[in-house]
Amino acid sequence: MNDYIIINPKDNVAVALRDFKKGEVIANVTLLEDLPRAHKVALKDIKAGEDIIKYGYPIGHATADIKAGEHVHVNNTKTNLNDLFNYEYHPHFDVVSTIKKDATVDVYPRSSGEYGIRNELWIVQTVGCVSGIAHKIIDEFKRRYDTSAIDGVYTFNHPFGCSQMGGDHIMTRTILQDMVKHPNAGGVLVLGLGCENNQVSVFKETLGEYDHNRTRFMILQESKNEIEDGVALLKELYDQMKDDKRVTKPISVLRVGLKCGGSDGMSGITANPLLGAFSDYMAANGGTTVLGEVPEMFGAEQILMARAKNEEVFNKTVELINNFKAYFKNHDQVIYENPSPGNKKGGITTLEDKSLGCTQKSGHSVVCDVLKMGERIKEHGLNLISTPGNDLVATTTLAAAGCQMVLFTTGRGTPFGGFVPTIKVSSNTPLYEAKPEWIDFNAGALVGEKTMNELLADFVDYICAVASGKKTTNNEKNNFREISIFKDGVML
Repeated sequence: MNDYIIINPKDNVAVALRDFKKGEVIANVTLLEDLPRAHKVALKDIKAGEDIIKYGYPIGHATADIKAGEHVHVNNTKTNLNDLFNYEYHPHFDVVSTIKKDATVDVYPRSSGEYGIRNELWIVQTVGCVSGIAHKIIDEFKRRYDTSAIDGVYTFNHPFGCSQMGGDHIMTRTILQDMVKHPNAGGVLVLGLGCENNQVSVFKETLGEYDHNRTRFMILQESKNEIEDGVALLKELYDQMKDDKRVTKPISVLRVGLKCGGSDGMSGITANPLLGAFSDYMAANGGTTVLGEVPEMFGAEQILMARAKNEEVFNKTVELINNFKAYFKNHDQVIYENPSPGNKKGGITTLEDKSLGCTQKSGHSVVCDVLKMGERIKEHGLNLISTPGNDLVATTTLAAAGCQMVLFTTGRGTPFGGFVPTIKVSSNTPLYEAKPEWIDFNAGALVGEKTMNELLADFVDYICAVASGKKTTNNEKNNFREISIFKDGVML
């Protein structure tokens, strides 16, 4: 087994797959200093100003002369990136190959034509100040009734829905409305207070098409006994959904979000390429994947733009990128103030380094559509969506778009989960072994244990088991179910 990797023949750095000591040899180069796992070493002398090449692309330039065998990192490397760009459409479509594997899932059909992978009863709060009552209603409902016929009763705390203006108010309402129509919910009680600006009456009027049999609305200030009234409404919904049955469908009915967080230098070598291989598999089989984290596309965006299926999708991708850059500039923030301290400790040096690793999750398939934040999925295949890199906001946005689950790669580890099953995929085996209560699947097996095709086959089986209710994710076992909604404006 190799204990280092040169990702692309064009690269002038190698990545360590274990901790190395000064004097050891990598690719016939003697190390001039200790090298931690997932960090980079120069394979040849690199002059100041010369590009550092990884993944076959520049990830920045040397800020000083670097000798062969020296550690290449933040002390001697800086990003090449700069503000806004003018882009041109130069389509380049890769030849995409994937494993031949028929796969099915057992899912819940919904009146919308979508399919849920869970049959849960939700309280969606229009405003944060009703969260305490929402939990009390659920506690009392579960005390009175056996809920074992469904997959659980949940509410999702958030601090919004009041004192918001303009776009923030609309975004909060839109994301919560998307949740009401999510196929993983067999029934939804929309719970409001009564005096908030996210009024239940307007929420209902602007909700669009929804299943009236599976949705109820309640305003606490209009109720004489909110616990009794809330329990009664949950019972009505429960009676509607308790006999729902799973049906067997091809894996193409799945819509899967792609996300990474707490990345390390192995993320772009193991876990993210595994998600990319899965995304290609889904596209080849008529399924849908969605990639967010726009600031972590910066530096790799032109790779995605070249895969846009037509000029319309290309233009939407340009708008996606430049709008997010403008968001940074409007707040007088540096566009490329990334990666995070944890990323750097894990071996990621510049935003290009991070982005080229992050976008590995998209695989090689055609980009079929680009979604604004709050929009729901319309096209099969690979989609892009506007989200920040923030784990909770991005995961919430992916799920609100209609993803029944989110695949979340990590090299550092994180315990959180979204309001849909959130599958944590470790980039390295030590993390998988250290945090079994956080991590669901180990992509570190790609280092010397399994080939990509072998691990992809295992991964497809695992995804199908989770989607079919045969396995639960760690976030579900731990009952870590969080939401966070994008905010960009004034709070009253």
